[in-house]
Amino acid sequence: MRSRFIFNFFFFSCCLPIMLVAASDRACAQSELSAYGNVGQAIERVLRTQQEAWNRQDLEGFMAGYWNSPELTFFSGGKEQDGWQATIDRYLATYASPGHQMGKLEFSGLRIEVLGQDAAFVRGSWKLTMSDGKTPHGLFTLVFRKVPEGWKIVHDHTSSAE
Repeated sequence: MRSRFIFNFFFFSCCLPIMLVAASDRACAQSELSAYGNVGQAIERVLRTQQEAWNRQDLEGFMAGYWNSPELTFFSGGKEQDGWQATIDRYLATYASPGHQMGKLEFSGLRIEVLGQDAAFVRGSWKLTMSDGKTPHGLFTLVFRKVPEGWKIVHDHTSSAE
C-alpha cells in the first residue's frame, strides 16, 4: 500500500505535469503549423490569381497582388522602381505598349517561407511563353506582408536569364 501511495504521489506531482506541458507544447506547435500552412496557401493563391490575370491580359488584376503604396519596391534589370504606380508603368511599357506582348505566364518551384503572422518571403521561377515561341524566364524573390487588404507583395526582385 505504501508503494502504491509513493507511485501515485510521484506520478501526480511529477510525471503528470510534465506530460501535460509536453501535450500543450505539441498542440501549440501543431496550431502554429496549421496557421503558417494557411498563410502559405493564402500567398500561393495570390500568386496563382496574378498568373491567371496575366494570362487574361489583365495587368490591373495582376497588379492587385502588389501593395498599392508608394513604399512598394520592385528590382529588375539593374533598376529599382519605387511605388505601385512606377511598377505598373514599368509593366505597361515592357509588356503592353505597341510592339510588345504579355505572353503566357507560368510560376513554378514556389518556396514559401513564413516569417511570422504578417510576413513571408517567396522564391520561385517565372516563364513567359510568347506567340513566336520564345520563352523568356528567370527567378524571383518576393516579400509579402499582411496588410488590411490581405496578403500583398511589398518587395519584388526579379531576374531574367538572358
